[in-house]
Amino acid sequence: MRSVALTGTVAAGKSAVAEAWAAAGVPVVSADRLARTAVEPGSPGLREVRQAFGEGVLTPDGGLDRARLRERIFRDERARRRLEEILHPRIARLRSAWMRERRAEGHGLVVAEIPLLFETGMEKDFDLTVAVDAPADLRLRRLVEHRGFGEDEARRVMAAQLDASEKRRRAHIVIDNGGTLDELGRRAREVLEELRQRGARQGGPGGESAAGALRIDFHMHSWGSHDCLSRPEAILAAAQRRGVGRIALTDHDRLDVALQMAERHPEAVIPAEEVRTAEGVDVIGLYLSVPIPRGTPARATCERIREQGGLVYLPHPYAGGKGGGGRLAESLAPHVDVIEVFNGRLHDPRQNELARALAERHGKAQGAGSDAHTVLEVGRSWVELPWHPSTPGALLQALGQGRIHGTTSARWVHLASTWAKVRHRLPGAPGPGAAPRRKTGERA
Repeated sequence: MRSVALTGTVAAGKSAVAEAWAAAGVPVVSADRLARTAVEPGSPGLREVRQAFGEGVLTPDGGLDRARLRERIFRDERARRRLEEILHPRIARLRSAWMRERRAEGHGLVVAEIPLLFETGMEKDFDLTVAVDAPADLRLRRLVEHRGFGEDEARRVMAAQLDASEKRRRAHIVIDNGGTLDELGRRAREVLEELRQRGARQGGPGGESAAGALRIDFHMHSWGSHDCLSRPEAILAAAQRRGVGRIALTDHDRLDVALQMAERHPEAVIPAEEVRTAEGVDVIGLYLSVPIPRGTPARATCERIREQGGLVYLPHPYAGGKGGGGRLAESLAPHVDVIEVFNGRLHDPRQNELARALAERHGKAQGAGSDAHTVLEVGRSWVELPWHPSTPGALLQALGQGRIHGTTSARWVHLASTWAKVRHRLPGAPGPGAAPRRKTGERA
């Protein structure tokens, strides 16, 4: 049984997502429902709340006056912490009992809606986390117009939660709700299908099997690159035949082919670009949506990748020419997310060994790529890691458990790249339009 924690910023729409999933047949339990159970009239939880906060937090019939208690705890940090000390252990026990019951019933997927998931450190208790977010001004308006909050009170409630950007960073999947309810519903259904596919990949009871693992080749090229003639669909098919379930398509200074492939195969293709920077070294951006111009300085390239929510991947940092022979390796390492420690086109093993040492020295995630420019090279180098949704945050977390595999390509593949450069300059060149031209004598 896969367990999913659904969280998000206040008034972002996580309850609407939970309702949509419940309507689709997924067992869903909310922290709010469990909290109400924990303080039912006559319960030990309600007695402890009354002892801590006095008779003023009770309704005339002896129930909990939630509005009055809420107003108090958002004005008093110590009161909020005291209430959490009373409620959170009880809610956790109720949730655990609920999940045991669903497991006994044979459900493959269950969802727990937990607004304070990351604030309480409970994300470790679940297999996957999904966060719902919306622009702050929109959430403020929803609290005031639809929930009856005063503006000052609404701002206090929003400020009491973990910053939205931190929730987005820590979640495996993010659902943005800045549009209509219909758009939110469509996105909720898409994510639910993704979660169900994730469950289908899980083998055997109690954990990941070989079928639940994923291989990713992080570095390869299509006919969108000036030195490659490979059709992108053929590249993906070759990777999958070789057991590589996801690829990063990293054409030189070009993103359009990768974006088209990622749109058609969102779980199998990471849209990426290998940027030749002003310093002459390459930097790859993973999960890009906007191309980064060739000749952008290396540090600025890293910043532009991050601005798009992407991951900075440093390929072959000690290769001659395209890697600068290591001259920028130390200065760039603090600004990247992943360092390529095996590149299938490097024939001097010391260059990969130096890259691995660089990653270890700076505590960076480690990647591997075939750097394929022909279909025969695709999927010859990869990282094996737990299956995860194709998002930057989920990938970075999964890389902590990654294992590097690689095979060095034959030297003749460089001749194929040379021919591709010539062919791209001839009439009727293959691919979706002419690839960017290089200056005469420029090395790839």
